[in-house]
Amino acid sequence: MIGAFRPWPSTGVEPSGSGAPGSGRPLASPPLSPTRFYPPARHSYVTRFLPWVCLLALSAGASAGTDVTSILRGVEERYNRARTLEVHFEQTYEAPQRAPKTESGELFLRKPGRMRWRYSQPPGKLFIGDGKYVYLYTPANNRVERTKMKESEDMRAPLAFLLGKLDFERDFKRFGSRPGDGGTWVAAEPASAKVPFTKVEFLVGPSFEIRQLIVAEDGGSTMQFRFDQEKLNPVLAESLFRFEPPPGAQVVEAAE
Repeated sequence: MIGAFRPWPSTGVEPSGSGAPGSGRPLASPPLSPTRFYPPARHSYVTRFLPWVCLLALSAGASAGTDVTSILRGVEERYNRARTLEVHFEQTYEAPQRAPKTESGELFLRKPGRMRWRYSQPPGKLFIGDGKYVYLYTPANNRVERTKMKESEDMRAPLAFLLGKLDFERDFKRFGSRPGDGGTWVAAEPASAKVPFTKVEFLVGPSFEIRQLIVAEDGGSTMQFRFDQEKLNPVLAESLFRFEPPPGAQVVEAAE
């Protein structure tokens, strides 16, 4: 799967209280940004979280019956060799006492650490990482929040690491697998107690592509991602990963 804000489906309003696709149910909760919009302190969560999410996603790849080690190696080989990636996503956030909320759009990734989440639902929403900062733009209130990538807690930020160097044995423990619809589900727990999630599950297809990702957080909330139409190494313009504030948009630092 950023300190002050987190990419979750967004509603244009900051959620009060605590608070990903795979479930197939519509999301209805705080603004999502890759896709939920949270208070500034949440952004660092996503940035730190993305690497972990990507690592776990890579672990769920092969068909049922294949051992976990082979699955992990297959996923790592697929994504570590890629320089760019384009995929359609659907993101759903669920939290206790809240209705699920779903958002969708196109995700573009480029090494090293650049990403663009372009939403078609809600239209106009953007979540961009240029390798140094992450920007969350919510058109409903014409507002931009900027956070340093290293401080981001948004669950979308970690997904940029799908194009990075993965080491499952180093970053995860207690792996498990089970048959899934069209692939194999792989589950794992983080090796570090400092990350903002407690468990990750990935559905990996026959070619070791990541089809679904579920991230469980403390407090019972989950972020689910569903991916399809994946393209490896497409030609992506550098301008996709540069953010220009829309006319009249309010730009604030996540910590404000």
